[in-house]
Order: sequence, then C-alpha cells, then structure tokens
Amino acid sequence: MSGGGCSIRAIWILTPNDAVAFSRRFAVVEKRWRVAWEAEGVGKGAEMPLPADYEVAAAFANRRRREGTARGSGIRTNLSSVGLDSWVDDPITRHIISLQIDKEEGGGFMLWPVVLQKRGSYYVLVLPLVDPQSFKAFESLLKRPDCGSSAKENGNLSSILLNLPCITGAFMVANVIGDIITGDVAEPEVIVSSGPSVGGLLDSLTGSIGITARSKPSAAPVAAPVASVSSPVGAAQSDSLKGGIRPFDKELLRSFIIGAMPFGTPQDLNYGNVSSIRTTGYSADPLPTDQKQPAWKPYLYKGRQRTLFSSLETINAALYDRDDVPDFLSVSGQLTCRAELEGLPDVSLPLTGLKTARVEVSSFHHCVQASEPTGNKQSLLFQPPLGNFVLMHYQAPCNIDPPVKGFYQLSMVSENEGAFLFKLRLMEGYKSPFLMEFCMVTMPFPRRRVASYDGNPSVGTVSMTEHLIEWRIVSSGRGLSGRSIEATFSGTVRFHPRTTQRVNSSFRSATTTAFAEDSDCEQDITKNGANLDDYLMEKMNKDLQAVDLEEPLSWQAYNYAKVSFKIVGGTLSGLIIDPRSVTIYPSVKAPVEYSMQASSGDYILWNTLGKCPSAALPKEL
Repeated sequence: MSGGGCSIRAIWILTPNDAVAFSRRFAVVEKRWRVAWEAEGVGKGAEMPLPADYEVAAAFANRRRREGTARGSGIRTNLSSVGLDSWVDDPITRHIISLQIDKEEGGGFMLWPVVLQKRGSYYVLVLPLVDPQSFKAFESLLKRPDCGSSAKENGNLSSILLNLPCITGAFMVANVIGDIITGDVAEPEVIVSSGPSVGGLLDSLTGSIGITARSKPSAAPVAAPVASVSSPVGAAQSDSLKGGIRPFDKELLRSFIIGAMPFGTPQDLNYGNVSSIRTTGYSADPLPTDQKQPAWKPYLYKGRQRTLFSSLETINAALYDRDDVPDFLSVSGQLTCRAELEGLPDVSLPLTGLKTARVEVSSFHHCVQASEPTGNKQSLLFQPPLGNFVLMHYQAPCNIDPPVKGFYQLSMVSENEGAFLFKLRLMEGYKSPFLMEFCMVTMPFPRRRVASYDGNPSVGTVSMTEHLIEWRIVSSGRGLSGRSIEATFSGTVRFHPRTTQRVNSSFRSATTTAFAEDSDCEQDITKNGANLDDYLMEKMNKDLQAVDLEEPLSWQAYNYAKVSFKIVGGTLSGLIIDPRSVTIYPSVKAPVEYSMQASSGDYILWNTLGKCPSAALPKEL
C-alpha cells in the first residue's frame, strides 16, 4: 500500500477557536483502511474509524494544550511525556502530527499521520491512507525511552516517512486547499505588450493601457460563502464565523475536491485546470492517434490563437557608497507564458544573451525540454499547458549600471533631530525603449514618531506619515525614458520625544541574569496552554533596547532608505527572447507578443555615516 500513490481518508479545516469549519470524508478510502487491517489478521481498523468533527476539534485543542502550541516544539523537553509527538524528538512532528481521539464510552485511538498546515487564520488537516506496518512503527516511537535519532538508524521517523509517498501528496492537497481558503489562486502574471499587436485593434487598445492577460476560461472567484443549512458535508459551525475570522467559499472548495480528487485519490491538483474543466468540460475533438495528451493539458483550447511571453525581473541591491564595502546587485527573474493555441502544438523559442546575463541558477517548467547552451543561445521546446504559467526561473547579476545610484546620509544633531542628504542619479546609461514608470524613496523610522521635516527636493514631491518620509521622484503617468536625471534632497527631520524610559547598556547584564526567571515564566505559560510562539515574539519586541546616543534611530538595527521603482521595455540581466524566432509546429497563424518589466525588490541605500551590515566575499582564485 505504501507504494501505491496517495489516497486521502479525510480533510478537516479548523478555526483558531478549535471549531471545525469544513470537513470531508472519503468512504471508499476508509473501506480500504479497514480491509488492510483485516488482511493483517487484526480487526483494529474497525476500532479506529474516522472520528466525528467535534472529536477532532477536541483532540486538536488537547494537543495544543499539551504541546504548548498548535505545531508543538518538535523536540523532547521536560514537559514532554510518553505518547506526545514531542516525545519522538523529531522536528518533522511540527508538520506531521498525531491526534489522540477520546471516546465518551471509554477507550480511544490515534489518528496518524495528520498533515498540518496553517493558512491565514485556519488550520488545514489532511489524513492520508497508510499501511498498518507504518502505523505500528510510529506507535512504537511514541513509547521509546531514549530520544533523538540517527540518519543511519533503522525504524526512525524519517525512514518511515520516506516509504510513504502519500505524505508528499497530502502536503500538496493541504497546500492547494490553503490557497483556496485564503484566495491565493491567481495565475502568474503575463503582461500584454504595450506596442501595437498583429492580433487586432482590441489587442492594441488593451495592451496600450497595460491590461494583464487573463486565463480563458477564467476560474471562479473566491467569494464570501453563503452557508447552506441543508448541506451535510463541510457545514460550518456557528462559532467559526466569530472573532473576525474571514470566511471562505465552501461550495467552491467542495466542487474543487470533487473534481480534483474523486473518491479520495488526487488526480489533478491544479486549480486552474479543475476550474476550466468544470466551466467548459473536456474537448469533444478527438486527438490524432499519434499524439498523447499530456497531464498538464486536460482539455484542448478552442478560439482565436496567440502566444504571450513576459520577462518579469526583480532587482535586489545594497548600495553603500564606500570604498571598503562593494555594492551588491542581484537580479531574479521569470519568463512567463500564455499560449492560446489549438491542438497539441510544439513551441520552440531561443533564449539569447546567455553570455551577457551570466545566469547563475535556472529552472524550467516540467513541460520544457531545454537544450545545452551553445554560445550565447539556448533553445527551449515545450507543449504549453493551459492558462498562464512560469516557463523559466533564473537568477543572475545585474549586468548594467544600477537604475538608481547615489548615496544617502543621515546624521543626528540632537536626540530628536537629524540632518539628511540624498544625491541620486536615475536611469544613467539607459536608452529607449527603457522607461521608468515610477520611482519612490522611503526613509523608515519604525521606532520613532516623525513630528515634521524641512527641505525641498530638486524634483518630485514629499509626504510623511507617523513613521516614515516618502519622496516620490517619478510619478505614475510621468515616465522617464531616453534621458537621465539627477535628484537631490537635503533637509532635517524632527521626532517626538521618547515617552518610554531609555535603557542603558547595563540592561544586557540584567537581561542575562533574569534569563533563568524568564525560562521559568515561559514554562508556566506553556503549562497554562498559551501560544508559546506569540509569547516569545512579544517578549523579544518588549526587551529590545535602544543603542547609544550616536545612533538613536537604530533599535538594534541599522538606518537606511529604500527605493521602489518599475521599469518596462527591457531586462536588467540581458536575458531576452526574440519573438520573431518563436516557431510553432504544426505551423499556425498566431501572433507572438513579448513584454519586459523590471521592478525593485529590496533596493537599499545604506546610511554612509552610520553602521551597515556587509558580508566578505571569498577572493577568486
């Protein structure tokens, strides 16, 4: 049974209040569970049926109370006892848990393995089908007197799980269910080219205003649910909608489960595919006898044909403006595609600029066959799936000058006042068709409240909030193309006086002395059933002390400015495709559009007058 793929016995979705908001059981898989135990000569399978929703909720709440948190610690502590997941002393028990089901008439049994995933405010629990041998092996681990495990040791938890491919399948089920209940089911972005298209006047109009290509047929949106009173499966308990919990569409989730995993066996967990099949059904056109329909294309597209490609890059930078610390720039990108093509055609395209891009890491969609790079090119051959998909991920250095370069200086003249200076150069060396759509610089002050600022920038507008100053250099609708500009901004910033008592450097020794007392307090909180993770986070934030007067803005951190921008019309890595070289076989008349966009990720200007983090790179041999 362990090598027979993945089958799911049951799915539960619980609220933070330990109430079952949704559940689904699969009777066919449950019958296989009982038959497997009967084949072992033990009738134990009938003694461990799927529990009722209230029993699962009670078992989950009991586990949270005994382990300290919903996930538990994953390691054996002085609070662990025989039968707890933490007694196994393996961190994987934070994600693959067991539930002890107590029966009112006495006795009880264990559910294992239960895959746990927290998404938003909900806990997703997935119970896959496992063989009796693996179940009994885990039971023995809950009673072993010693702790820890070795990779070479037989019978440890890792060796048990490696023989259970259903665990991977259960994680995939939990992940896609989490995407649905949180509404995170959007397809990858594919941008319609802003230039004129041979696809018609409508494409030209929609492309010129930057409309993103959408999948056809489109998936049903994740909307607020309308609970059905008469629905016997997955009915929400009343308190699941209390406490500000965002409800989810149970009918949408139920119909997805029916289409994606009929009778409890996952077939296709791609939300877009399942939604498309539910909307349009399978294609009625028979396939040619010499072609095999791939799993990632469950039905054939019918309609006007075209192919869209987009290069979407994100640049991360740390600019120091120091002789002893080199600047760091890195580009991570993806090539996305949407191929609205009838039948099962093969699409071939060449990647160019490999030598210029110096790609460090790359990965491809499973439908892609990539050739060995030759010179400056690499060919990709694929049968495209439905809708938008990521054809390729890659990471490379930035091979042209930074789009924004310069320096940022901040010096405190008193406890509550600082003088700052920006001197930046935008789009130097960038020629048309590169276009900077917007650019903004933010000075964050998370531990101080901004009272006011003085100063006028050479270009752009300035605004402020309680904890930051925002300088908008290039506004949306006023793009910068074919030229570079220099932007300067000098001034002063004033802060409200501190309301809390400052903590001097002697606090560190006091904190060290009180660590034992904190540990005792932490154990008491854990015993009382509080959330240990939330407690530790709150305590760390409370105990952060300010540094000395030389850096009053830094609260065990460094001060910096963050740059945000978006550039269209080119790539920063130099890796591109030529849409005129894209070939489709069998040949069809389908326009090919290609757009390029680069945006900032963590683009940081470190204060040249303050401390800054940096890493020493190994010298090249």
